[in-house]
Amino acid sequence: MVEIRIKTTKRVEAINITQEVIGRIKGTTGRLLHIYTPHTTCGIAINEDADPDVMRDILEGLERIAPKNFPYRHIEGNADAHIKSVVTGCSVTIPMLNGAPQLGTWQGIFLMEFDGPRERRVIATVL
Repeated sequence: MVEIRIKTTKRVEAINITQEVIGRIKGTTGRLLHIYTPHTTCGIAINEDADPDVMRDILEGLERIAPKNFPYRHIEGNADAHIKSVVTGCSVTIPMLNGAPQLGTWQGIFLMEFDGPRERRVIATVL
């Protein structure tokens, strides 16, 4: 198990953490890579990392699902971030083969920040 710390710089952003994760698990053996974040206002997602417009579209779509300026009951002002976190989820599991995560050609692993900027923890475990 390794812990990765990511500093986000915006309230809402998608940070490609693929190479950071791969670099930190290098040399481990196992059949599954589990990536988890122990936060309630960010998420972990796998999606296209070749065209940055894909992630921009995803973030805009999530904003339409849970707009920041809706009259939520949660008084801290970040209810939209909690909703977006539930939609994206806080973990992903990827099969491993010969020590490498078996991501698709266009896939990347993203930390999805919805309440930044903050320092976030990501935990990667090879099983």
